[in-house]
Amino acid sequence: MGRIMAIDYGTKRTGLAVTDPMRIIATALDTVETSKLLVYLKQYFVKEQVDEIIIGLPKQMNNTDSETAPFVRQMVSKINVAFPNLPVKYVDERFTSKIALRAMVDGGMKKKDRRDKQNVDKISATLILQTYMESSH
Repeated sequence: MGRIMAIDYGTKRTGLAVTDPMRIIATALDTVETSKLLVYLKQYFVKEQVDEIIIGLPKQMNNTDSETAPFVRQMVSKINVAFPNLPVKYVDERFTSKIALRAMVDGGMKKKDRRDKQNVDKISATLILQTYMESSH
């Protein structure tokens, strides 16, 4: 059984999280420049078996796509071309950044570390993955 990877897409930076091979635990993986995401994924997939990708789709409160959603859909198209046998699923990511910041505060992370947007991106990706794992059981 391969891992599940979650992507918290951003126009500049993208947060990544993965499950363990048994798909029990979601863990923050990395934050990469979005322009280098496909290269990063190719390198990662050589080392690790990933069976599925989950990507956060930003929605507005009325359930319509946010202004970033078209960019997410474009990236999914690129992923589908680069990895045609790898299923990609969308997960509503409406509140993940706010929840990630709250988790960082509640977890006692120092203010300096909370300002590092890479930490927010990785934690957001982990929350997207946890949401998906909880909903698919």
